[in-house]
Amino acid sequence: MADCSIRATAADGGIRAVGIVATHTIEEARQRHRLSAVATAALGRTAMATLLLASNMKHPQSRVSLRLAGNGPLGAVFADGGVDGTVRGYVTNPDLELPPDANGKIDVRRAIGANGYLDVVKDIGFGTPYNSTVELVSGGVAEDVAQYLWVSEQIPSALLLGEVVDRQGVEVAGGLLLQVLPKSIPDDSFLAEVEARISRITSFAQWLREGATLADVLDKLLGDAGLHILPVELPVRFACRCSRQRVREALKMLGRHELQEAIAEGKPLEANCHFCAEVYALGPGELAELVTELEAVAQP
Repeated sequence: MADCSIRATAADGGIRAVGIVATHTIEEARQRHRLSAVATAALGRTAMATLLLASNMKHPQSRVSLRLAGNGPLGAVFADGGVDGTVRGYVTNPDLELPPDANGKIDVRRAIGANGYLDVVKDIGFGTPYNSTVELVSGGVAEDVAQYLWVSEQIPSALLLGEVVDRQGVEVAGGLLLQVLPKSIPDDSFLAEVEARISRITSFAQWLREGATLADVLDKLLGDAGLHILPVELPVRFACRCSRQRVREALKMLGRHELQEAIAEGKPLEANCHFCAEVYALGPGELAELVTELEAVAQP
């Protein structure tokens, strides 16, 4: 199944849902950063949550970033995603290994830690980005982001995130965001029924692993509630905004003297992108071009 996200509504617009499959996207992140299993799961969940939050934004340049910083050994987990379906991210300690939890699953909660903060930045594409910080409630990512949605936006939300990671890599990864607009649903019993259905989902990733599509999952949850799946699927992919030109501009900040010293040593200068692990190496010839550009600007 190709990586994508779909959107849907139910209960005459009282429920909005977004589903995502990001298997190949998270696998690329794993390979780029050489992530352990638990680091892959933590970054994968954070990346998918970022894309799910971004999906509700309107401006084509809108982006959302999430940073979970708990008291666990993994350190900070960061992801930045856009309404265009692109995402990137990193973890502080990518090679961390932990034994499975009591249920035999990847122990993301222990890796991140339950004591700490979730920082959310929403950039709508213009003006000043919106920042919000809430305390972590579990370190499992899904519960923490759902808590943020309730505290910050007062919208009851259910967030399901899951992955299957083995020694060969990411077998499947996906997520679902369900938000209920209480004023649009007069029947409280229906809300309780939806919550009960969600609570019975023990492994969203397992459904996908067994061949279920996002539409299948939504139909199981909301098929009897006037489910309407929008016909457009948005491709999802790992993509970084770094570039060689940006690296060139950054290296100019070193100044002519330091650049000339590097040229004299005959060794390239390297820059490593924190978000995608891409390595840019600029040799003496390219560094000389930067010196020339700086001298041209310095001339009256």
